[in-house]
Amino acid sequence: MTKLSDPQIFSVNGIAAPLCYPTFRRIWIASLLSNLGILVQGVGAAWAMTEMTSSADKVALVQTALLLPVMLIAVPAGAIADMYDRRIVMLVALFIALCGATALTALDWSGLTTPDLLLVLSFVVGGGMALMGPAWSSSVSEQVSPKTLPAAIALNGISYNIARSFGPAVGGIVVATAGAGAAFAINAFLYLPLIVALFLWNRIAEPSRLPREHLSRAIVSGVRYIANSPSIRIVVARTMITGFVGSALQALMPLVARDLLDGGAQTYGIMLGAFGLGAVVGALNIGEMRRRMSGEAAVRACTLSMSGAIAAVALSHNSVLTAAALVLAGAVWTIVWTLFNIGVQLSAPRWVAGRSVAAWQAAFSGGLAVGSWGWGRLADAVGVDVTLLISAGLMLLLPLLGRWLRMPAITERGEGAEMLADPKMRLPLTYRSGPLVVELEYRVALENARAFHNLMQDVQLYRQRNGAYGWSIARDIADPELWTERYHCPTWLDYLRQRNRWTQSERALDEKAMAFHIGPEPVRIRRMLVRPFGSVRWNDDVPDRAASEL
Repeated sequence: MTKLSDPQIFSVNGIAAPLCYPTFRRIWIASLLSNLGILVQGVGAAWAMTEMTSSADKVALVQTALLLPVMLIAVPAGAIADMYDRRIVMLVALFIALCGATALTALDWSGLTTPDLLLVLSFVVGGGMALMGPAWSSSVSEQVSPKTLPAAIALNGISYNIARSFGPAVGGIVVATAGAGAAFAINAFLYLPLIVALFLWNRIAEPSRLPREHLSRAIVSGVRYIANSPSIRIVVARTMITGFVGSALQALMPLVARDLLDGGAQTYGIMLGAFGLGAVVGALNIGEMRRRMSGEAAVRACTLSMSGAIAAVALSHNSVLTAAALVLAGAVWTIVWTLFNIGVQLSAPRWVAGRSVAAWQAAFSGGLAVGSWGWGRLADAVGVDVTLLISAGLMLLLPLLGRWLRMPAITERGEGAEMLADPKMRLPLTYRSGPLVVELEYRVALENARAFHNLMQDVQLYRQRNGAYGWSIARDIADPELWTERYHCPTWLDYLRQRNRWTQSERALDEKAMAFHIGPEPVRIRRMLVRPFGSVRWNDDVPDRAASEL
């Protein structure tokens, strides 16, 4: 087991290596304080709801209110993170969350808090954090070197879980001594260091030679990329299912403290602290687990361990035994989510990193939010202990998902290849000219036909995730060596974007396809305008607008 004193954690590949970068270090420390404040507020909100109502449904909805915004706005937030300055996006998001926390504080101190108002303002705080999440996660690669990126992703998880180790216990003490309003005020105050750290970040944005996408088109581009990326698709699906099944433990934690352990706010804080302590232990050992086990084997081991831990919490009425089970649960829970997060971030190129992270966060929070609501309703009907046992049983079955949704092997982030020059053209075009049809003619030896056809299925995926549609591959029946690849792009601008979104692995795939070509002439490429009337001047005195629009 890795310890903080081990010298290897400060090496280039060590878990603490990203802390050598001043910008990352400042933001990481500030985020630790911000996470502490969020967890203190979470304890205050959950316990305030417990005091206002005895309904398990309402108590579980507190977590749903905090997490549901991530599911609802994660995809637009990811597009915004990729389109605009990520530092500015994070500052705006923090301001929204700060307003929500301040309003909660004022209402509680005025004695005007109701269950509905508590849920609404918790939703506002969650909305701010939902907007911030994709920008924050995707900006990590701008703060550290590529070699330390996996460690930086893990450190962000450790930041939250260090706060989880102490935040709930601190929150329990604050709520027990000063009330929920003090917890809300602490959260509002602890947003300030992160705001200062972001102001100090002198972010250097790389200018793009192409115009920025519109929000709606950026969202479509992100969805299209994820839909045509098998590795991201698998991780997102596993994330949502695991979140739904495993959300029972955290959603019902206040009721575990109150009903199964006969405790109060302080007991609830201590139990959450035990979960957070385990999470830190798990986060510190993610690197070792990745070296020793494949992604699928690690996820299976963690879900089986999580099942046993949830069952132990359900059956135990002793605080010490429950805390021990929660330490185990926190460790394996964190390892699973970090493995999913690393898998997504290392699979996505920089141009779509925010949207890919957003899809993962939407799946994560959506599974937790919907699961929390469902487990709360079930707990009202059959009791907390039976509900947790049902969750443990379903968690025991999750490793079977590996038969159909096996975790992909992720080695490095898919960074972009070198920029391609724009193709030569004689017909004047504008960025809006289109649709465009692209045809590539390959001449392939007959004995290589099957291998070429199989390779082109992978080519289809990367062309479609980068912006193409209507892709096809055809073989000439009169000349079996001649193959024609054909696809469409909505506009000339979309085609230029597609050419500059290649990653190194996609470029290598394209070179493999070109290597099948035989004959003295290179692969023939045709680029044709589907609606050429926009480029034709019907009279000699009609001005040609294309040159000026370019």
